[in-house]
Amino acid sequence: MPDKSLRYGQFLGAIRRHQRQISYNDVVAMERGMPVTRGRLRPVDLHRLLTPYVSVRLSEQLRAVIPLVLMLLGFQSLALRTAPDEAQSIAFGICAVVLGLMFFIEGVKLGLMPFAENIGFLMPDRCRPLTILGFGGLLGAAATFAEPAIGALQAAAGSVSGERVALLNALLGPRALWLVFAVAGSVGVAVVLGLSRFMFGWRLKTMVMVVVPVCLGLTLYASGQPGLERVVGLAWDCGAITTGPVTVPLVLAVGIGVAASSGRGDNQFSGFGLVTLASLFPVIGVLGVAICLDSQGALPSPEAVQGVKEWFDRAPFAEIAGAFRAILPLILLLFVVQRVLLRQPVKHASVLVYGMVMALLGMMVFNLGLTEGLVELGNQAGNSVPWAFAPHRESGAPALYPRLLGLVMTLVFAFCIGYGATVAEPALNAMGMTVENLSDGAFKKRFLVHAVALGVATGAVIGVTKILFDLPISRILVGAYALALVLTYFSREELVNLAWDSAGVTTGPVTVPLLLALGVGLAQAVGAAEGFGILAMCSVCPIISVLAFGLWVDWRARRNKKGA
Repeated sequence: MPDKSLRYGQFLGAIRRHQRQISYNDVVAMERGMPVTRGRLRPVDLHRLLTPYVSVRLSEQLRAVIPLVLMLLGFQSLALRTAPDEAQSIAFGICAVVLGLMFFIEGVKLGLMPFAENIGFLMPDRCRPLTILGFGGLLGAAATFAEPAIGALQAAAGSVSGERVALLNALLGPRALWLVFAVAGSVGVAVVLGLSRFMFGWRLKTMVMVVVPVCLGLTLYASGQPGLERVVGLAWDCGAITTGPVTVPLVLAVGIGVAASSGRGDNQFSGFGLVTLASLFPVIGVLGVAICLDSQGALPSPEAVQGVKEWFDRAPFAEIAGAFRAILPLILLLFVVQRVLLRQPVKHASVLVYGMVMALLGMMVFNLGLTEGLVELGNQAGNSVPWAFAPHRESGAPALYPRLLGLVMTLVFAFCIGYGATVAEPALNAMGMTVENLSDGAFKKRFLVHAVALGVATGAVIGVTKILFDLPISRILVGAYALALVLTYFSREELVNLAWDSAGVTTGPVTVPLLLALGVGLAQAVGAAEGFGILAMCSVCPIISVLAFGLWVDWRARRNKKGA
């Protein structure tokens, strides 16, 4: 056989004969001398570039929207044997909601979050504490105006009876700006106190023990005053609306930066707590405004104030103008603070501009979809669900099922809506992964998600029961928060931070409009004065479920330790 062996030296000698050294300068000169040609992207190239980028972001919104829509449609078609009216318009609205949320959240990540993160880490070293607190208050207020779900409050105004609840109708109609400014100002105050907590090391447990009794005291006072008792549900629902995809990430970015710069960021849950305060203080603000309006006496009638709508108050111009009013002040505030106060140049300006345009476009599309899709679907479901146990409100047809069976089906439907919406909430899943990483696996993501989902589902059942039987919301809230305070007293600080903040992330921009519209529709169908309170119960019950689950985990760990 021939010898196939080859010495390494012979190999090097052979390849060196075919080598040619070229100067790098010659290569650069050759490239510069070549004619410039613009490459063309084929449709398949665009598909390969954009599909991975879009699919991930689109799937998050589909997971949050589609299960809720399918449950609503399934209950209507299977249990109530009805189909939604104007199905094409609703389908268009739901598609607009999905696309709008995708654009908006992507814009927040690229156009607003870099500003907030940079400011949060630079301000503590370059500004006085009072300046930081003032900026935090302005940021919290501006972010509230930009929340997508804040528009759902105006959508609920037309369903409230002005004669029976004149003050509530005034807050949702002629005095709507008072309501929005009360919520925004309250969130600003909450952010100031939250940043102060980071600076001075205050415990969230102590702050909760102080703030919650104030909220409950105002609730009890309002419940005893004619006219004010109907505002209680709205006030507590406003606390759930504020903690959305704009306020939470922007405020937390600043808060974590302040905590890290003050040397208090070593705690694994040091970033938690701001969401809790931002959901409690709007209760104080809204009830305070309601008490002020009630003391003034006569309220304007909605018909006298509304009149004929101008062209800029109609769709789609109203949605476009609302998007600009919500986003532009927030962008301007962040830009002025970075350029004027911190004197930092804007890096990657093209990416930031792209993010801001996406946020504006997403807000416009979402507002259109909110009006045409989610609110209309929730209202129709709320009007149809009582047909299971009561005669049809319009046709007078007899109830489909015996009263007890129909009521049970309605409550089971509310439980499924609450549980399914929470499990699919992207913000809660992200929070669960963060908690599992921070706790080194001691607190599993699936345990947190299901504990919160069980609390939200229970809260949805209690909220729907309140509407069906016109129960006083103040007594339910006082009892629920009293139980939450007892569990808070016996819980660890880390568990308190986690439980009270987990309630805020469950009410996202999809859940809020649907549950609000569902409550409003139920109230119209059963003849109740107002349909608020579902969101309030969906906020307090997860606190109880997570605290109870955490105490059980701690008890089991101590028992296993003693047994070992």
